[in-house]
Amino acid sequence: MSRLSRFFRTPEAIAGALVLALLVVMALTAPLLFPGDPQAIAGPALLPPFQTWSLPLGTDRLGRDVLPELFHGARTSLAVGLAAAAAALLIGAAVGTLAGFAGGLIDEVLMRITDAFQTVPSFLLALAFVSIVGPSLGVVIGAIALGAWTGPARVARAEVLSIRERDYVAGARVIGMHPLEIAFREVLPNALPPVLALSSVIVAAAILTEAALSFLGLGDPNRVTWGGMIAEGRAVLRTAPYLSIFPGIALVLTVLGVYLAGEGVVEGNAVRRSLS
Repeated sequence: MSRLSRFFRTPEAIAGALVLALLVVMALTAPLLFPGDPQAIAGPALLPPFQTWSLPLGTDRLGRDVLPELFHGARTSLAVGLAAAAAALLIGAAVGTLAGFAGGLIDEVLMRITDAFQTVPSFLLALAFVSIVGPSLGVVIGAIALGAWTGPARVARAEVLSIRERDYVAGARVIGMHPLEIAFREVLPNALPPVLALSSVIVAAAILTEAALSFLGLGDPNRVTWGGMIAEGRAVLRTAPYLSIFPGIALVLTVLGVYLAGEGVVEGNAVRRSLS
């Protein structure tokens, strides 16, 4: 049974994949379908949706077209989610591998650092970091990764502890391989699958965190974000609720799609283990 067929074993995984495919299409086609500035004035202010073909989702308080903003907001969400997850997994895998393979004092120090980061809620850490450094896309990604690497680090350490005493690791020591080479070339690749299983959770949390920061005015001011759109619509929630509803629905569907796709990956790995 192929990996693809294992992934599509459940309706949840199929639904998640379809939602993610839609998000990717929106992100990739945004500059093609809506070139130029997505925040340019396009019509009268607060035009309700479904009134004209040229402005199908209406306009906001300044007369900006909501549809291009939704598409360009997907680009921001996808970029932040993937980049923050990649950074968190990279940092966590490196720290966990070093701690688990080295043991002793190095393990103790790295795990105490991990404990220190885990005592602070990840959103508060990101909020403080962005407030001090200043809002930009790179800073937001770094702030989210700073609070998300501890989970992968602990999972990687647990896997490395169970792998480091196996025969092929002992053989690598006998032939004189450097300890770091053994850790990252022989041990880490075999410890990665459980770590990568956390990627969907981290991506979903990163998208929500970025939206929350943008809602609070701490997102990149040069980019359209769904959180910023929700915050913009809050001022006219009674008269124009669609300004918050459309990006809110997009945000919920995206996070749900990431979670369901992650469940499909986990179940596919479980099936593979049961067959091996």
